[in-house]
Amino acid sequence: MRSDAVVALVLAAGRARRFGNDKRLAHLPRRGPLLAATLASLRPHFGEIRVVVGIEDDPVHLGIAKDVGTVVAETAEQGMGASLAAGIRALSSESQALAVAVMLGDMPWLSGDTLALLCSRASERAIVRPFYRGQGGHPVLFGRCFWGSLEPLTDDEGARSVVRRHRADCIEIAVQDPGVVQDVDRPWDLDWARRNGR
Repeated sequence: MRSDAVVALVLAAGRARRFGNDKRLAHLPRRGPLLAATLASLRPHFGEIRVVVGIEDDPVHLGIAKDVGTVVAETAEQGMGASLAAGIRALSSESQALAVAVMLGDMPWLSGDTLALLCSRASERAIVRPFYRGQGGHPVLFGRCFWGSLEPLTDDEGARSVVRRHRADCIEIAVQDPGVVQDVDRPWDLDWARRNGR
């Protein structure tokens, strides 16, 4: 079921230096470019999707569909926190969603059941986090009342500081979905699905 109360915010402005080249365009077996595959996995579950890109990025070149909104993070080089803050600032003025699901652009293996479960627990006053075998993963859903705490972020820590400050408002959900913790840091990570029967 598609959620209209939760907007997906996909962080994809990083240059991925550890990967060796632009991993957003890396070919995923049977699914095409990595970022496009991640967005395709989200499309059935979110009525609204925004992608944070860098100031020099061309959304068409990155395979971002025309009906998917983009946000330019002018200070993306400062780290993930700066990209997230840029996305949240745009959503605050443009979206009526009650919560935002913060996603990474290199996580195309999340199951639909996991996304539906997380969205079902979302609310304006909760932070919803998936855990797989004790390890925290993505997406993390931030209720709208926490967006103001995300807007000033600037460093590479992302939203961890906000989560730490609001532990009492966190809903931690154990899932049987390794896709919540599997991203792509190195070229061989692209074969994760084949190695794990996904």
